[in-house]
Amino acid sequence: MSALTANDLKTRGVAAIEESLSAQPEAVISVRGKDRFVVMEVAQYQYLRECELDAALAQSRADEAAGRYVAESAQAHMARLDALLQPGSTAAKPVRKKTAPR
Repeated sequence: MSALTANDLKTRGVAAIEESLSAQPEAVISVRGKDRFVVMEVAQYQYLRECELDAALAQSRADEAAGRYVAESAQAHMARLDALLQPGSTAAKPVRKKTAPR
C-alpha cells in the first residue's frame, strides 16, 4: 500500500493522492509518522462495502441454518429486551427457541 505524509497532502494536495492511487487501489496517509487514514477511489470503497454486506448476509444465513435465532412476536421481543436491561439480569443471551411468529 502506498504511503503519503500529511505534509505531502499539504503541499501537493489531491495530485499527491492521484499519484499514489495510480499504482495501487489504496494509499495510507501518515501523520507525524503514524498511519492514520486510508484513501481510495469511490469505486473501490463501494466494492469493499458490497463485500462487507455479502459477508454479513452469509453470516446471517449460517446462523439461521445452525438454529442460532429466535422467532417471536414483536411484543415478546420487546419484553425480552426489557428484561435484558433490568439491573442484575441473568438473561445475557437470548433463549434459543423456534416458534411460529404470532
